[in-house]
Amino acid sequence: MNSPTQLPIVFVKKIVHKNRLVLLVLFKYNDPIIAQLRSLKAYTWSNSLRGWISFFSDEKVTEIQKVLHQKARVVLDASVQLPLLKKGLRKSRKLTEENTLLIRQYVLYLQGKRYSESTVKTYVSFVADFIDHIQPKAIVTLTNRDVELFLEAIFVPRQYSISSQRQFISALKLFKSFYPDCNIDELQLKRPKRSKILPSVLSKEEVISLIRCTKNLKHRAILALIYSSGLRIGELIGLELKNISIDRKKILIQNSKGRKDRYVVLANHFLPLLQNYFLTYRPVRYFVEGAPGKQYSASSVRKFLERSCCAAGIKQHVTPHTLRHSFATHLLENGVGLRYIQELLGHAKPETTMIYTHVATKDLLAIQSPLDTILLSLTKDDKRLPAAGRRTKLPVIRK
Repeated sequence: MNSPTQLPIVFVKKIVHKNRLVLLVLFKYNDPIIAQLRSLKAYTWSNSLRGWISFFSDEKVTEIQKVLHQKARVVLDASVQLPLLKKGLRKSRKLTEENTLLIRQYVLYLQGKRYSESTVKTYVSFVADFIDHIQPKAIVTLTNRDVELFLEAIFVPRQYSISSQRQFISALKLFKSFYPDCNIDELQLKRPKRSKILPSVLSKEEVISLIRCTKNLKHRAILALIYSSGLRIGELIGLELKNISIDRKKILIQNSKGRKDRYVVLANHFLPLLQNYFLTYRPVRYFVEGAPGKQYSASSVRKFLERSCCAAGIKQHVTPHTLRHSFATHLLENGVGLRYIQELLGHAKPETTMIYTHVATKDLLAIQSPLDTILLSLTKDDKRLPAAGRRTKLPVIRK
């Protein structure tokens, strides 16, 4: 039997291809792997992608892992692996009664510190996974080396993001404060530097196309409000009708990230769509509801947004937060000051808002390349000289 290092590598990705979500399988030519894929009768060869594709589903990911088990080393792209791995890790977690009790007390500790519900869930999940991984080792004997081994065994092979690793370190620092008996030195726990990734932004034309291609009235109202007011997905879902002031054309966002309130704008051109939506659906408490008086789910928004992007022919990966990024970038391109954009977005630090200066194109495109500047100056000088003394133009190299 081949060792894992000798097995051929198969890369599995989730992409949008021809306006549909597909699973893309990439590998060097290998007859046994091709035979296995053909036996599934769901995969076809794509000349443009140079790989095998099938319609995407979580079941398809699990299926290909089982079929190629011991035949290849299947490497899942981050877009398909993170949700599955996290889900599987929680299901397989087998904490002792003592550790389970400790985790429950850690939950109460975080809640007493007034951390948000989502932060508590994230931190507790990371710490529980860590404790489950190091069992049966006693928690009081844990050291920083145990943390390093966990990162090497879990985070690196599964390609967890830098952001997730930073959250894990933050969770451990708080766990050390809660349970000081362990030998972990929180001062020696270092968070990796943040990734300086530019936000994904849609053009103004793409935003309009996206909204137009969203035929469902409720879905269209949701996407239009997220973009026109720059809302986070959690702010949209928790938005109550009492906080929408049509007369003042403002929306009050309460208890947002960082437990802050702020006002955002209500666009004039959104009002007719808003009125039509209210008359049709008649929400009871929240702007958008699943059942009467109950909050809508964030997963539902992400699902219909994906369908709308396919209908609009938008190839890039778009999330609700992409619309918020687009809102900020378009405001900056329209000449709105960073200070005002910071207030509208609810950013605590101006440095967070300044990232949009790197994706705004209006001023950047107005900058002339030094090559253009030099040639323009030479052209002006040439016009002042007699024909015999004129310089030649930049040579064109032909193949």
